[in-house]
Amino acid sequence: MTVPVAPDPRIAALSAACAGADPATVVERTLAVYGSECAIAFSGAEDVLLIEYARLTGHPFRVFSLDTGRLHPETYRLFAAVEERFKIRIEYCFPEAAAVERLVRSKGQFSFYRDGHGECCGIRKVEPLRRQLSGLKAWITGQRRDQSPTRAEVAVVQRDPAFTGLNGGVLAKINPLAAASLAEVWAAIRAYELPFNSLHERGFISIGCEPCTRPIQPGQHEREGRWWWEESTKKECGLHAAK
Repeated sequence: MTVPVAPDPRIAALSAACAGADPATVVERTLAVYGSECAIAFSGAEDVLLIEYARLTGHPFRVFSLDTGRLHPETYRLFAAVEERFKIRIEYCFPEAAAVERLVRSKGQFSFYRDGHGECCGIRKVEPLRRQLSGLKAWITGQRRDQSPTRAEVAVVQRDPAFTGLNGGVLAKINPLAAASLAEVWAAIRAYELPFNSLHERGFISIGCEPCTRPIQPGQHEREGRWWWEESTKKECGLHAAK
């Protein structure tokens, strides 16, 4: 028998409060409502802008990141630069060693090229994220609607459709940059003089694990450099499910 999860009235209230609000205001209102029970998911360009908005609120804030063990060296250097810039310690989330060991021993280091990226991402990203979110009541992401077809309907404030939060309860998912464009994000990054991954200067736009990320060519969509051997409708790793 499935036990129903009690609704969180704060999600609807925050959604109403953030209707039409700019991203910085969305971050401020989210931190005011959820406090330390909320954290920012950090991996790249959009997310560092969210950290800057959080800093500007004056509220305490938490930041976490998924360290898959296969990130680019430049990504690890970005982590260090962000910690130095904002005087924070990122909460790194690591995959279970035994699960990684089983996968690599049975299928090799690059099974995702043959079998698709879902299994590897499930072990290295989704399971660590699930563990992290189980201690939160809300998380803030850098999702944008223009990133891929699978994100076209992203809401600014929503109940997370894929994960539960603290004590198995409802989890709020906040996407302050949902309506922003890539150009707008980068204009803000430049204006605030924020650190960014040096791979962006070498043609990388959307950056994930090293074996699954490559530069894009002029005219290509930003997500075409991720899992390039798969269809565009499959360019998700399981962290962000549709409604």
